[in-house]
Amino acid sequence: MDDLLKFLHACYEADNHAYAEVAYRFGADALLDSHLPMLDLVDTLARDYEAMEPSDARFTGLGHALRVLAQSYAEHPNYREAWRP
Repeated sequence: MDDLLKFLHACYEADNHAYAEVAYRFGADALLDSHLPMLDLVDTLARDYEAMEPSDARFTGLGHALRVLAQSYAEHPNYREAWRP
């Protein structure tokens, strides 16, 4: 799971940089209002999972949710099929 979390964090950073570049070139109106907050929420979930004890009742479900969310990057060259839920 550590590799998946590193992957999600790297994708989050790359997406934020890409969106900053789009905003710089074309203005903030060129961005989807819903996408950046969604990226932030996925990153927050990944950080919550990292801080969570395995004994926490939410641990398994949150791990599954992160695997599902990571599927949005399935075409990324560093995505691993083993991460599919």
